[in-house]
Amino acid sequence: MRLSPGDTVGILGGGQLGRMMALAAARLGLETHIYAPDADSPAFAVAGRHTVAAYDDVAALAAFAETVSVVTYEFENVPVEPVRTLGDKVRPAPGALAVAQDRLIEKAFLKECGLPVARHAAVDNADDLAEAVAEFGPAGILKTRRLGYDGKGQLRLTGGEDFAEAFAAIGAVPAILEEMIAFQAETSTVLVRAADGTTEAYDAPANVHADGILRHSTLPGPLSAELAARAAEMVADVAARLDYVGVLTIEWFVTGDPARPLIANEMAPRVHNTGHWTEDGAITSQFENHIRAVAGWPLGSTRRLVDIRMDNLIGDDVDDWHAHLENPAARLHLYGKRAARPGRKMGHVNFMGQSVDSLRKA
Repeated sequence: MRLSPGDTVGILGGGQLGRMMALAAARLGLETHIYAPDADSPAFAVAGRHTVAAYDDVAALAAFAETVSVVTYEFENVPVEPVRTLGDKVRPAPGALAVAQDRLIEKAFLKECGLPVARHAAVDNADDLAEAVAEFGPAGILKTRRLGYDGKGQLRLTGGEDFAEAFAAIGAVPAILEEMIAFQAETSTVLVRAADGTTEAYDAPANVHADGILRHSTLPGPLSAELAARAAEMVADVAARLDYVGVLTIEWFVTGDPARPLIANEMAPRVHNTGHWTEDGAITSQFENHIRAVAGWPLGSTRRLVDIRMDNLIGDDVDDWHAHLENPAARLHLYGKRAARPGRKMGHVNFMGQSVDSLRKA
């Protein structure tokens, strides 16, 4: 499957990632058709066509698929079975969704691919949680197996918790307890794989989170060239195992332990927040490379051009948008969302400079 300029890329999901993919597609002469259940989806504003329908509406999905040459998705919680009905038009293949949607399945798959992962245990009730804590110790992260992102569906255990209350706090749904990792830094490998199996990886940034939400990513990052190359090899192996086409991201803990310097945290079968710096700091952005891949086109260079820091604008952070326009080192990206709410990503800013110390400075 190889698209031509003027063909249409269908995108499942109408959030900021879909919006940025649609903008990248437009620069390449491709049309986009966004499918999302929310009539106020920000991606609709930049796409030539959109459909408002539920993700499990098989008839609406089929009608949508008839209008496009390829279907991709912007987030991993699209229901898998309805997407499977669209056949081989979907890139990446729905199998990647099935892995990423269940944290227990995801951990098992990554381990099978040879990636180091944190010790973990399935938790289906308070008794399971008590047994896991007895094995791993009192400190850990309790997460729902399905759904949840940006810190949602998670509970940090530090010791002394009532196990029944902790399990109830995450909704009393199937969960996973992960051991607490003593890490030196967090990073991520954003890799793109073409339909012919070619891969390219972006530089790995230093990522800082607060309340489970990414606050900023900075490059140069924390990895040596050798360790970054090894991380990219591992992600490429995961992508090959999935016969993946598009951008795939693995988030890592950097431990400082020579035996296990990297521990895989999560997999994201999509363009990723930690790759937003690539819009202004790389020859080809992650969004353009994802579109190139799903269109069957050659990949663009992932080479980093400058030292750069990406800051998310979360909630009321967006109120200072005008100040970033006055900073010659800043590039502002707003998502067109109407209402700012606590924890909601409203945009991001890329700060570029000759050294990390100069970032954010006018």
